[in-house]
Amino acid sequence: MHNKYLGTFLITALSLFFAKSAAAVCPICTLAVGAGVGLSRYLGVDDAVIGIWVGALTASMSMWTINWLDGKKWQFPWYKEATTAIYYALVVLPLPFMGLFGHPLVAFESLGIDKLLLGVICGSLVFWLAASAYDAYKKHYGKALFPFQKVAMPVSSLVLLSLVFYFLTNN
Repeated sequence: MHNKYLGTFLITALSLFFAKSAAAVCPICTLAVGAGVGLSRYLGVDDAVIGIWVGALTASMSMWTINWLDGKKWQFPWYKEATTAIYYALVVLPLPFMGLFGHPLVAFESLGIDKLLLGVICGSLVFWLAASAYDAYKKHYGKALFPFQKVAMPVSSLVLLSLVFYFLTNN
C-alpha cells in the first residue's frame, strides 16, 4: 500500500522535469498540490483535508487546459465551462464507485455533505480565488510582490484552509 503512494509521489515529482511553462498556474504549484494529496493519504489525514487538495489540483488542471486552449486558439462556445465540467466529472464521478465517497460515516454532520466532496468544493474555490487574486495583483501593479508569489498565494491559502478543516474535523 505504501509503495503505491510512494510510486505516485515519485511519478508526480519526476513530471516536474517534463512540464512546460503555462501562464495559468505554474507546474511547481500543481506539483505541490499533487504531492500534498499523496502525502495526506499516506499520513492518514481526514478526507475533508484531502478533498481540499484534490479540488485544488482539479482547478489547477482546468486552468492549465483552458490556458493551453487559449494559446492554441481552440476556442468554442462554452469551452471554459466544458473543460472545467469534464475535469470535475473525471475526478468526482468515479469516487462513489471506488468507495471513497458517499459513506454515511464520513459525512460532515453539520452540513449533511460528504467530507471529501466538501473539501473538493472548498479547495477548488480557494485555489481559484487565490490564483485570481494573484492575477489581479499582477495586472494592477505590473509585477509580483516577491519571487514565487504565484505559487505562494494558492499554496499558502490551501494550507490555511487545510488547518481550518483539520481543527473542525478533529474536535
